[in-house]
Amino acid sequence: MNVVADMLLTEPAPLAIWVTLLLAATLSVLALAGVDGVPDPHLVLMDAVPGVRRLRARRARRREDAAHAVRYADELVVATGRAARVADLWREHAEQSAQRADTAWQAWQDAEQRLVAMRAASAYPMPDAGTPAEHAERERFLHRAIGAAVDRGDLPVEALTGDGGWDPSLHPVDQERAVQQATVAHRRALYQRAVMAEKAVRHDARLAVATRDSLRQEAAVAVARAGAVRHLAPGLRPGPVSRPRRAVLIPA
Repeated sequence: MNVVADMLLTEPAPLAIWVTLLLAATLSVLALAGVDGVPDPHLVLMDAVPGVRRLRARRARRREDAAHAVRYADELVVATGRAARVADLWREHAEQSAQRADTAWQAWQDAEQRLVAMRAASAYPMPDAGTPAEHAERERFLHRAIGAAVDRGDLPVEALTGDGGWDPSLHPVDQERAVQQATVAHRRALYQRAVMAEKAVRHDARLAVATRDSLRQEAAVAVARAGAVRHLAPGLRPGPVSRPRRAVLIPA
C-alpha cells in the first residue's frame, strides 16, 4: 500500500488516470441509476476537458469554412458561365451593329453620288408649268417620287404626310433633285444614328467581356481553394467544372 501511495504522490500521470477513471465510473453509475438531469457520461467527460472542447470547436469551424468555400466556388463557376454567354451575345450584337453602320454609310455615299449626277444633268433651268393640267401632273409626279423614295427607305414615312417643303410646281427634273437632296440628308442622319448606336453597343460589349474575365479569375482562385478543403465538407455534392473558353476580343 505504501508503494502505491508513494507512486501516486510522486507520479502525477497515474493519479490523473485514476481520477479520470473514477469520474467516468461515477457518471456511468449515475446514468444507469436513472438520475434526472445527468447527460451521456462520455459527453460530459469530453466536455470536461477544455482542450477537447477547443479542438471540436476548431474542427466545426473548419468544416463550416470549407463548406462555404466550396459553395462560393460553385456559385462563381455558374456565374462565370452565364457571364461568358452574355459576353458572346454582346459580341454578336456589336458585329451586327457594325454591319448596320457600314450599310448606312454606303447608302449615304450612294445617295451623294446620285445627287451629284442629277445636279450635272439639270444644270439648265426648267420651264414652269404652262397649264393647270400640267401643274396637276407635276404634283402627281412629286407624290409618286416621294412614295418610291419612302419604299426604298430613302425617306421617312412622314415625308408622305408631313410638310417637307415640297414645291409641286417645279419641273419633274427639279422635283427629282429635291427628293434626292432630302434622301441624302436622311441617309446621313441614319448613318450618324447607326454610328452612335454602334459606339454604345461596343461599350456595353467591352463591359461584358471585362466582367466575364474578372469572374473567370476570381472563380479560378476560388476553385483552387475549394479543391484544397473540399474533403472537409464531404456532405456537399461536387459542383460544376469550369471549362476554359476561347477569349473573344471586342475591338475598341
